[in-house]
Amino acid sequence: MKAGIVGLPNVGKSTLFNCLSNTKAQSANFPFCTIEPNHSIINVPDNRLVNLEEIVKPEKVIPATVEIVDIAGLVKGASKGEGLGNKFLANIRETDAIIHVLRCFDNDNISHVDGSVDPVRDKEIIDIELQLKDLESLTNRIEKVNRTAKSGDKDAIREKEILELAIAHVESSSNIRSINLDSADIHRYLRPLQLITSKPVLYVCNVDENCINTSNEHVDSVKSLISKEEANLIILAAGIESEINELDNYEERRMFLDDLGLDIPGSSKLINATYDLLNLQTYFTAGPKEVRAWTIPKKATAPQAAGVIHSDFEKGFIKAEVISYDDYINFKTEAKVKEAGKMRVEGKDYIVKNGDIIHFLFNI
Repeated sequence: MKAGIVGLPNVGKSTLFNCLSNTKAQSANFPFCTIEPNHSIINVPDNRLVNLEEIVKPEKVIPATVEIVDIAGLVKGASKGEGLGNKFLANIRETDAIIHVLRCFDNDNISHVDGSVDPVRDKEIIDIELQLKDLESLTNRIEKVNRTAKSGDKDAIREKEILELAIAHVESSSNIRSINLDSADIHRYLRPLQLITSKPVLYVCNVDENCINTSNEHVDSVKSLISKEEANLIILAAGIESEINELDNYEERRMFLDDLGLDIPGSSKLINATYDLLNLQTYFTAGPKEVRAWTIPKKATAPQAAGVIHSDFEKGFIKAEVISYDDYINFKTEAKVKEAGKMRVEGKDYIVKNGDIIHFLFNI
């Protein structure tokens, strides 16, 4: 599962990516600084791991991770191949979610590809280009389906109906993620097309230092624009995050954050929001060798969670011994949890909860 950072050229995508990954993707004050996408596997900040480490004192601690991709900037006409459009659209099609960065600060020293700062216009440019590409995919598909539908094939007739509804939806300047269709129809007929505007999106308003804890007219305009979308929004200052990233130790970072009135870096909030955007959650294993966070989809069953460790665990699943995170922290040791009767034995139908600490029993 991976999320792609997208936006117009020069809105702060690569600066933000550098902060998230601690790598040094090229970033500069000119369009198309990023050409080939930069990939990074990023640790997911989680204080629960810190607390478990203090109790268990393992030899090592392994956090959950998420993959984030910094993708080349998009311009008008990308769906027709303008700028790096074809490359951009191919790269974003391979992602599972979109982190859409919008410039929401004024600074005459940092150029804008369209000459002025207007995040509403910028968002609409991106949306239109993605919608045009999806329209192309839908049109190509319906041309193929039409021939089969004319023969009376019931499944083809239903697919044609769904495609026609999707085409009308996109032609009304709407994204596929907001279409009102039965989930079974979406899964059967639209998901195989890998439509770009069907992907979940998180909007990141890149502001200056003065607006980190408040807002500004640019951010307010974005909030108003997306109010009817099923999308979240985060406000952060990529430039400030870059400064935080350059500090060498925790004490310096803590002082810097305190001066800014921040509890945690905006980049940490963004990583956690991306994890949630990808519909992921965490469960833990805890022992003297290691405390580890494992990534699973939300609503995963116990056998599916076991399969993340090893496929044999899922195939030979017998049962799961489960302790809630709060009980583990409260009783401090696994033995005391058992004494208090707080360890549960769960079977194949158990839906793993976020933060569960689990031992799996299996037979090969």
